[in-house]
Amino acid sequence: MNEVLKLAVLTILRPLVRYLIGQGWTYGALAEALKMVYVEETSQHYGKAAGRGLTDSRISLLTGIHRKEVKRLRLLLEAQGEGPALRHGANLAAQVVAAWVSMTDYTDAAGQPRPLPLRDEGGPSFEGLARRVKADMRPRAILDELGRVGVAEEQAGVVRLLRHAYISALPEDRIAFLGENVGDHLRSAVHNLSGGEPFLERALYFDALPAAVVEGMRPELFRMSERLLREAHQRLSGAESSTGGQRRLRLGVYYYEADAAVEGEGERAAATGEGHA
Repeated sequence: MNEVLKLAVLTILRPLVRYLIGQGWTYGALAEALKMVYVEETSQHYGKAAGRGLTDSRISLLTGIHRKEVKRLRLLLEAQGEGPALRHGANLAAQVVAAWVSMTDYTDAAGQPRPLPLRDEGGPSFEGLARRVKADMRPRAILDELGRVGVAEEQAGVVRLLRHAYISALPEDRIAFLGENVGDHLRSAVHNLSGGEPFLERALYFDALPAAVVEGMRPELFRMSERLLREAHQRLSGAESSTGGQRRLRLGVYYYEADAAVEGEGERAAATGEGHA
């Protein structure tokens, strides 16, 4: 076994396992989920690479899972279909917020999202914004979703954005975002391990910053990330087209901080750096 890879896998799994334990997941529950992933990924990836479907015996050989278990899991995967995804309404609401904070038609001279009349009055409106993102839900339903999670409010026919990002309080939404965002982050990192033109997957890190410096810089770091995502949305949203080849893209920013001693790193000299997979 590649020990470096093993240590990397353990590092990735630790925060997830810590969370799962708190949610009542036993080792057996995670092991069952991992078996499903092994069977599904082997079937899809290695079957396509071979140009044909794989037999249960072949999957058993590649995964180390008993052939009878492979058959059971394949039937289960076929029955359940696609995995859980972000609710359609939440997905559209998030797209509307992203467009609102980045498109010049809906922002003021300072780049802040403008209050919008709910209905079309010959200028930018919330209904027009919903059409711009090609929403297949009624604007009123999207507004209700934004109001329910405290992202926007309507008063006297005018809609105001209260937060610059769609953040749902529903546990199922947060879990869906976790799967989509972390899943694509891992896909990017794994792609970079395979060679070829790398995806963007870099991080700035400091090992021993004074706590006061971190406290002071945190708000500005958040604002910097918002500016990056807003500018990227502005440049990409006008390029959408229904013709030609289509690509899926996700650009993300993450931030984490903790006491170095809590992380088990002990007392270390201050260090800075920038890394990527």
